[in-house]
Amino acid sequence: MDFNVKKLASDAGVFFTRAVQFTEEKLGQAEKTELDAHFENLLARADSTKNWTEKILRQTEVLLQPNPSARVEEFLYEKLDRKVPSRVTNGELLAQYMLEAANDFGPGTPYGKTLIKVGETQRRLGAAERDFIHSSSINFLTPLRNFLEGDWRTISKERRILQNRRLDLDVSKARLKKAKAAEAKAAAVPDFHETRPRNFVLSASASALWNDEVEKAEHELRVAQTEFDRQAEVTRLLLEGISSTHVNHLRCLHEFAESQTNYYAQCYQYMLDLQKQLGRLPGTFVGNAESTSPPPATTSPTTVAAATIPVVPTIPVVPTVVGAPNPTAAAEGTLNPNEVKPPASGTRKARVLYDYEAADSSELALLADEMITVYSLPGMDPDWLIGERGNQKGKVPVTYLELLS
Repeated sequence: MDFNVKKLASDAGVFFTRAVQFTEEKLGQAEKTELDAHFENLLARADSTKNWTEKILRQTEVLLQPNPSARVEEFLYEKLDRKVPSRVTNGELLAQYMLEAANDFGPGTPYGKTLIKVGETQRRLGAAERDFIHSSSINFLTPLRNFLEGDWRTISKERRILQNRRLDLDVSKARLKKAKAAEAKAAAVPDFHETRPRNFVLSASASALWNDEVEKAEHELRVAQTEFDRQAEVTRLLLEGISSTHVNHLRCLHEFAESQTNYYAQCYQYMLDLQKQLGRLPGTFVGNAESTSPPPATTSPTTVAAATIPVVPTIPVVPTVVGAPNPTAAAEGTLNPNEVKPPASGTRKARVLYDYEAADSSELALLADEMITVYSLPGMDPDWLIGERGNQKGKVPVTYLELLS
């Protein structure tokens, strides 16, 4: 118990001495041992790496899991060293609702069929999102966390020890400086009337006493310098290891980018497939047969055509003439491309956004980025246009085109 008390008292004295030295340095009343420029650069680089790693880690977590409550739950499971329960993604939940709605409305109706197709695509998107989150967590987030919770904590610990060693070194330097100044003063003007306890011995001169004090201070300085140099070398090696950390994070970043690329490529392909499936169901977007009624007899064909193509008001419409093929039949998929004539003027150019495979002879196959001429027919489904490419013509879906002025 006595040993513990002495050690506690010694540690308290060292702590107080360091605190005094640190305060005097801040106030400019004490000299400070400066580190070399290379060491300072290593420290600044390590601090920058830690700060940016924390920011990237937090924002990536937000990207992968926008729900803050879910992030807190995952954090607690991680700290408790328990497996995080599987969570349904938003896409999978939306797919479940769409499929249930399709069964309720009738899977054979146009709306029900579309809900099933879109729901299945949403389920595939949700599964792709789950795989992306899982791979990103393992290949990107985990290495960043390991650095902050492992390597950086070790670096911070060694830096604190180095700071204490530097304070001890500066205290030893200040003590030696004071002892030498007192020794010089005592040698110049001997004083045998000192009231300090160590000068109560009348046979000892003040100069001899201060000489012993100087030797003691020099010994303490050599010890402090050795410990400081040893700790500085340890800290330097750890700080130089930041370069290896950057290399490791670079590899993880490449894996994250590759995983994200694959995820978005999958989503793009899924949506293209869905778009093709919906494009082959033109009746899906014009309503079911039960709610369709013929237009009044007084309504002209031009009025009907204008009412049925509100999304492409600037597309030229081929007028109905006597002896011309029935436009309604063309809109229903029995179009004969050879019988369709383009308007005399005002046709529009369009750029193809995606590849499209023709479902039958009445449709025109498309290749991405090619330019075609388009126009509409009276009574035609507003989601379709007539496209021409050289001597080829046929129906094309509007969603695959970018209409140009």
